[in-house]
Amino acid sequence: MNKDIIQKVRDQSPLIHHLTNQVVMNFTANGLLSFGGTPIMAKAEEEAKDMASIADGILLNIGTITAQELPAMITAGKTANEKGIPVVLDPVGVAATPFRTSVVKEILNTVQPTVIKGNAGEIAHLVEIPWETKGVESIGDGNSVEIALKAAETYQTTAVVTGETDVICSENEYLSNNSGHPILEKITGAGCLLGSILTACLTTNEPIEQQVLTAVEFYGLVAEYAADYSEVSGPGTFLPHFIDALSFEVDKLEKLN
Repeated sequence: MNKDIIQKVRDQSPLIHHLTNQVVMNFTANGLLSFGGTPIMAKAEEEAKDMASIADGILLNIGTITAQELPAMITAGKTANEKGIPVVLDPVGVAATPFRTSVVKEILNTVQPTVIKGNAGEIAHLVEIPWETKGVESIGDGNSVEIALKAAETYQTTAVVTGETDVICSENEYLSNNSGHPILEKITGAGCLLGSILTACLTTNEPIEQQVLTAVEFYGLVAEYAADYSEVSGPGTFLPHFIDALSFEVDKLEKLN
């Protein structure tokens, strides 16, 4: 983990334009604010170009996508590409329906993502590797490294496959991360907030592999730290401690280990 990346985010408070799903907006905004970034939620096509033009990074999350929202995502993503700022694509539940698959294909045909982040089932679907899914959840088992490598090569991007072990692949090399806690699986939007944290880290001027590894490793450490509170008896009591811990210094989190 590169602590300088986290400090740079907190010093610069990058503006992250979220075109994300309705279920997670509040949680994502509060989480990014705690971490040190500045969130804005804007999905209207009429302002997508203007909003992306003033942002430092773009998050495209299809969790509750509608046909009416797709043009704004494409406009924001293309504007970000022209401006040279990071774009993170989170293809939530892409394997669930043909509509979601077509949406992601259209985005990928017109926007170059800096990072594609998803669970194994989502990323496997994008590269046509068989994997069992249930709605937006990945329930299959297989080689996450193979999936990440193929996704990175196919889409000329950095691929992040999240799971018990997170796999990060860029330019035929991969890194892994084992920090985290099972309670995150009981939190709606845990992966979506990670996408926001990741986008913020990508706004720094560090190597992309370090930016991504720092985001996922820090996020996992935060979950471990928050879950260790004696007051935490389940997902409901975990959440406020988790949001708090996103603002903590890395050294404080590492003391747990």
